[in-house]
Amino acid sequence: MTVFPLRFRPFTSGDLLFADEAGAYFKSDDHFLTRYALDRLTDEDLQYLFRNGHAFDEVGDLAYSGFEHRFASRLYSPGELDYIILVPTLRCNLACGYCQVSRVNENTPGFDWDERTLEAVIKFLGGLKTAKIKIEFQGGEPSLRLDILTRIRDFCLGKFESCEFVVCTNLQEVSEDIWRFFELPGVFISTSLDGDYITHEIQRTLSGDKTKAFSSNLNRALTQLGSEKVSALPTINPHRPPAARSVIETYASLGMRSIYLRPINFQGFARKKYDAAASASTWNGYHSDFIDNLVDYNWTAEYAVEEYYFVHCLRRVLRSGHNGHVDLRNPNIVGYGYVVIDYDGKAYPTDEARMVTRLGQFDLSMGNVFDGLDRSTIDTLNSEALSNYHPDCVHCPYQAFCGIDLVDDLSRYGRIDIPKHLTDFCQRHTYIFDKIFSMIYSDDPKVRKSMAIWAGVPTFDPALARWHR
Repeated sequence: MTVFPLRFRPFTSGDLLFADEAGAYFKSDDHFLTRYALDRLTDEDLQYLFRNGHAFDEVGDLAYSGFEHRFASRLYSPGELDYIILVPTLRCNLACGYCQVSRVNENTPGFDWDERTLEAVIKFLGGLKTAKIKIEFQGGEPSLRLDILTRIRDFCLGKFESCEFVVCTNLQEVSEDIWRFFELPGVFISTSLDGDYITHEIQRTLSGDKTKAFSSNLNRALTQLGSEKVSALPTINPHRPPAARSVIETYASLGMRSIYLRPINFQGFARKKYDAAASASTWNGYHSDFIDNLVDYNWTAEYAVEEYYFVHCLRRVLRSGHNGHVDLRNPNIVGYGYVVIDYDGKAYPTDEARMVTRLGQFDLSMGNVFDGLDRSTIDTLNSEALSNYHPDCVHCPYQAFCGIDLVDDLSRYGRIDIPKHLTDFCQRHTYIFDKIFSMIYSDDPKVRKSMAIWAGVPTFDPALARWHR
């Protein structure tokens, strides 16, 4: 019998977590590790490993084929280009100090699509072969160019069988014409509520009147459009975060059941003002406390609340094929499944790549809508966008669930070959998976209730906490 390679990680409890390359896991102890390392596995060890998919008798048997299927299903393969982020303007009516996109003031000329650029974007969309399309309008504040949003939507409805449009808006100033656009079928809005209204005012609006205007517009959106068409995300300063319970109760009071916590991104204006590069441990501490507060809240709440990214990572642990989030894929092939088209018509593989280029670090652009896409530089980057055989990932039991983000590494460190355990990406995700497994193996009924809700099952099966004693 042959055992697939196992990776392991010690926990503070003294136990060790073992996992194979396909993501199957269990806990055991130092004695098992010794037997495994010295090739002295007992018959009981081998039978356990075989029953749980960690071993096979011969290449091609059912156990081997099952492992290969699980391994392959955890790999991401980009499909047709069907998700386009459009930036028709960089102008904005707010001036958030942590702005990732390096916006310009509302009245600054020269930062909008002109007619030539708009026509080129429409021609680019017309050349796509996909039958379905998702368009995300970003900025700046994209609602300042409602005329462009309307023309893009009208074109897409005539070109594609299925269309979805997301407007990323600060909901600060909303005219009746914009409200009518928001009401259209297939149009969704994504806005920002920075934890609670006090923090939102400190970080974003800087004015009580503007905070009241935003609150009024957000409530109108939820009432008029329905919560299914409205999402809100908080941007958190890890060094001065709002209280976790305050964030949870603010979102829950609005009927929002999912909160996607985001630390201030090390991009754009934020790089000048915030020490984002050194905040991994600080952020992890806040995030862990937030998850604990969610568990306490859900224990007695009528409607449970989740932290979106934590739940996404949990589902990646529990099942393969959960690749919907573009920042956590392996391999993380960029520039194919979706692209960003900037205010000047240039194309980028990700929004972060757009900012790396704008800051003058590296040119990660990939052509433009006038002359066509050029993926030569991006393909060089993509050749390294696989963690399975990376020397710093190959021994990690979380490798099968984790991803890779070379653009973030380039942005923070100016290189992609820095040891992974030193990167912000690795430190944040190692913490997340540590937290997930501590909860999977928890006997606390409060934890198990939230874990069941987040996993989408009636009760959290204790068999998921696999042991080999």
